[in-house]
Amino acid sequence: MYPFLTMFSNVFFITEVNDHWDLNYPETEICALKGSTVEISCSYRYPTRIENHETRVDRTFWFREKHNGFSPDQKNDWKYSSRVRYGGGEKNCTLIISNLTETDSAEYKFRFITNHRRGKFTGSPGVKLSVSDPQLQIRVRKSIFHPDNLKWIELTCQTSCQLSDRPSYIWFKNGEKFAEKKKNYVLLQPFKITASLIFMSPPDAPKPPSVSMSPSGEIVEGSSVTLTCSSDANPAASYSWYKAQQFIQGGVQLVFQSIQSSESGQYSCMAEYELMWSKSKGTWIDVKYAPKPPSVSVSPSGEIVEGSSVTLTCSSDANPAASYSWYRGNQTLSEEQNGLLHFTSISYKDRGNYYCQSKNHHGQTNSTLQYLDVQYAPKLLSVSVSPSGLIIEGHSVNLTCSSDANPAASYSWYREGEDTPEASGQTFTITDSRSEHSGMYYCEAQNRRGRLNSTLHLVIEPGEFFSGTQMNN
Repeated sequence: MYPFLTMFSNVFFITEVNDHWDLNYPETEICALKGSTVEISCSYRYPTRIENHETRVDRTFWFREKHNGFSPDQKNDWKYSSRVRYGGGEKNCTLIISNLTETDSAEYKFRFITNHRRGKFTGSPGVKLSVSDPQLQIRVRKSIFHPDNLKWIELTCQTSCQLSDRPSYIWFKNGEKFAEKKKNYVLLQPFKITASLIFMSPPDAPKPPSVSMSPSGEIVEGSSVTLTCSSDANPAASYSWYKAQQFIQGGVQLVFQSIQSSESGQYSCMAEYELMWSKSKGTWIDVKYAPKPPSVSVSPSGEIVEGSSVTLTCSSDANPAASYSWYRGNQTLSEEQNGLLHFTSISYKDRGNYYCQSKNHHGQTNSTLQYLDVQYAPKLLSVSVSPSGLIIEGHSVNLTCSSDANPAASYSWYREGEDTPEASGQTFTITDSRSEHSGMYYCEAQNRRGRLNSTLHLVIEPGEFFSGTQMNN
């Protein structure tokens, strides 16, 4: 005989608060069965006005992972096809995924974008969804009651996935349905070997067990933490532990020798009695830890051009939330709670290496260096003549041009009044100078960001002294 399970699962989760911006998932993890439907809900809020402008939400969507720094709308993912839809009203957000598959297991995040240029918010960490095959099993227990020596048989339907919503369990005997209950067990009484099975309801369970935590107070990553389950059961109950409805282990105690930040979450214990079970209220473990190595992003991505607006963003996983400082070399540039370093109109003088530091009262850490390569048109153009001083006919003369540019400039030399360049490159060499080479020359420096030119007057006379003069345009 194989059990069948029919269910519809509603799911809820929790995440972060950032001053005036708030995005909340009632829970952080969910386990759902393959083929079922899941609802992941959240709520959010934002400042009604930013910089004296009314705030309006322009776009909301869910996503599971970024592609090349872009967060794709989950509804547009072909793998989800028509299985995904959004629900909820204003400031409420619900992701509904039907006909779940094991490949749907992932961390889902909600993001909303406002009309403000920096008014974007993502709930991170998001909601971890685990989809598993039901893999149902039946556990059998027997009890003997005196004086008539009748055997009561308890059949319990078990699955590796502990659901947050209470499903319906449908029981079959020889292919025919004989019971449908919200509880995952039935009691059977065989009066005779040939008698049919009789469905009975178990008595009420004792009071739910309680969970105590040691030590009490703040929990820091790396410390030892013990959860203990206790109940008023007589005879004594057997216990099992769950994290966000997912089974962890059996036993009275759940011990973390060196607790990690990933083990934050809601824990509960279940007490199993002879013919019944009862579950404790959830106990929240909030592990505090120093900031993880921060990451730095540059917006906009791609080439940075002088005069444009550029924002560096520093982000780090920390509990409590980190504060941020920006540095260029040993110089402190800003100390912002939001981790932003903004250049309204970036200058070529701003190019260089930057790094940020994230800090809370549990520690601090620095990011890797981020080089800002600011591109700009040629500037500080200069021209020179070699040899300086007296220039005698028949000798070699070098005209040299230099500038500061990014990317590096290309150079062309022109004689005044002519459209065709005399030479290309930083240096223009006249090998056998003559008096007819005298005149006005100008050098043009050019890159894809712009151009600049500078003019000099060259005089070649037998036996006369020349001192080149430069005129910049």
